[in-house]
Amino acid sequence: MPELPEVETVMRGLAPSMEGVCIDRVDVNRPDLRWPFPERMAERLNGQKVLRLRRRSKYILADLASGESLLVHLGMSGRMTVSGDPMGQFVHEHPQLEKHDHVVIWMKGGARIAFNDPRRFGAMDLLPTAGAESHPLLAKLGPEPLGNAFSESYLVTALAGRRTPMKSALLDQRIIAGLGNIYVCEVLHKTGISPTKQAGKVSRAKLAQVVPAVRDVLQTAIAAGGSSLRDFKQASGELGYFQHQFSVYDREGAPCQSPDCNATIARIVQAGRSTFYCPSCQR
Repeated sequence: MPELPEVETVMRGLAPSMEGVCIDRVDVNRPDLRWPFPERMAERLNGQKVLRLRRRSKYILADLASGESLLVHLGMSGRMTVSGDPMGQFVHEHPQLEKHDHVVIWMKGGARIAFNDPRRFGAMDLLPTAGAESHPLLAKLGPEPLGNAFSESYLVTALAGRRTPMKSALLDQRIIAGLGNIYVCEVLHKTGISPTKQAGKVSRAKLAQVVPAVRDVLQTAIAAGGSSLRDFKQASGELGYFQHQFSVYDREGAPCQSPDCNATIARIVQAGRSTFYCPSCQR
């Protein structure tokens, strides 16, 4: 599933084609994805000006002049790709639409955004922009890891007394919004924290390292265009490149890259997900 860096990368790729531009028309090619589309979705989007794009956790929101926002979740295999000329200055042919291009947004000026989702675990909804944070998918999310509300003091309080493993705690979207399996593995290795250690027993000194480590890992991944392991592509259609910088994720049996460490990366399963870590460096 695309995580925060991938969703942020897609949003930034869409912005030049969508922000400040009117939607010409929307083609909805099936009745649902993970859930049914909202009623009259195409009609409510047609002709609307996109005021801005923003991200909340792993969701993209397009705020419209109508006072509604289009909420998009990429699910397991979803991607949004742009074709054509967003400035309307040249003639560019669009590639042929693909089998799983379920929603196609045509922008005035010539750009086309295709939402492709082979597994159909993605989602779209329309909600009032005012009070969007109360939407069921957004209401219980924790703070953004790149925002000011995510701090050492917040994390210490949030994890106090928790018996859940540290890996599970950082994956809990109610504690931190947007972190996923890949980046939690990388953060825990960077801070030397065992993924199996109870969150409430991690020292404050260690937790103080988690906040900057989270931000560093996420910002580096965003700069690399995210991680492309299976389906993920940027809005331009290009792959992400952060997978070439993994320290532990998907590196089972490979040497640990930490200085003076002679151990190899191990893999365990936690809550049905693969965890990659160094048994020597992470305690």
